[in-house]
Amino acid sequence: MFHLNDVRFLPERPDHDAAIELIADEAFGPGRFARAAERVREMAPHDRELSFVAEHEAEIIGSVRLTPILVGAAPSLLLGPLAVRPAYKNRGAGKALMRLSAEAAKAKSERSIILVGDPPYYEPLGYYPLPPGTIAMPGPVDPRRLLGLELVAGGLDGVAGAIRARSSSLR
Repeated sequence: MFHLNDVRFLPERPDHDAAIELIADEAFGPGRFARAAERVREMAPHDRELSFVAEHEAEIIGSVRLTPILVGAAPSLLLGPLAVRPAYKNRGAGKALMRLSAEAAKAKSERSIILVGDPPYYEPLGYYPLPPGTIAMPGPVDPRRLLGLELVAGGLDGVAGAIRARSSSLR
């Protein structure tokens, strides 16, 4: 029987990439490459220092990635993909990965995280809907699914405009 206490949460390493791709394929299928969030991830690499995996019995069962971006002129992070293998869903691993990545981002003096996702899942973790029209994704997105998390008070103030890659000198 799977128990969250038996899961190790580790910083993502390059040798996790193949497992992470398989998990994302399971979770989202080939349609994931057509999503607006995937367009953002194509612009800039994710930050491995802010990305984590969940491991159970030497198997990677979940992952979360954060990508440094600019929204207009404001630095932020884009969360995703967050994915957990089907046999381990709804047992807390995804939420634990989310908390871990947010804590790491805050420790690295990041101010906010945005994502495209289901409000009922993310709102208990502190994410809230962003005002429609404030952020321009590189493709269509249901504005009700565009959520943000402030890592510091006022962390989403001024976060508006088109999303683009953040230069490594601004990280």
